[in-house]
Amino acid sequence: MRATTGARHVRHADPAADGAACAAIYAPSVQDGVASFEAVPPGPEEMAERIASAAAQHAFLVCEDAGGRVAGFASAVPHRQRAAYRWSVDVAIYVGAGDRREGTGRALYEALFGLLRRQGLRWACAGITLPNEASVGLHEALGFQPVGIYREIGFKHGAWRDVGWWQLELTPAGDGPPAEVRGPQTL
Repeated sequence: MRATTGARHVRHADPAADGAACAAIYAPSVQDGVASFEAVPPGPEEMAERIASAAAQHAFLVCEDAGGRVAGFASAVPHRQRAAYRWSVDVAIYVGAGDRREGTGRALYEALFGLLRRQGLRWACAGITLPNEASVGLHEALGFQPVGIYREIGFKHGAWRDVGWWQLELTPAGDGPPAEVRGPQTL
C-alpha cells in the first residue's frame, strides 16, 4: 500500500528491493557526517536485514519520487528493551542529499506516525547529533519537543559530539493501564 503526497509516494520498504537504495542514502551519514554514530556503513544485505527487523515490530518506510526512485526512508524501532518501555519507539529518518527540502521527510514521518498511532504507541523519540538545524527544524515543525542533551556522548570525526533528544506524543495517556501494543500496521 502507498500514501501519496504530490509526486512522492510513501510505502512499506521491501528488504530485497530497497536494501541497496537505503544503504546508499544512509552511507554518507556514516562516512562523511555525524548524524549516525556508526563507523562503517551497512551494505545492502545488512540494510535489508534492518528493514525486515524494524518492519516485524513497528515500521520501515521508503519514499519514492515520481520515477519510482527511493528518495528517503524512515524507521521505528523499540526505544529500550525493558517491558515498561514497550509503548515508546525510537524513530529515524534519512533523506538523500538531492531530495532534502522537497517534502520527503515530512511525508515519511507523517505516514510513520499514523502507523505508530494505530499500533497504540505513546511516544516517538528522536536522537539528533548536534548541531543539526535542518533535523531539529523538521522534528519541531512536526511537534517534537526537546527533552534533553547527552553531552559529548560520542566521538566521531575527531571530536566529541552531543546528542539532543526530542519526543513526540503519539497518543495521550488514558486513565488506567494502557492497552497492549498492536502489531505492525499497513498504510
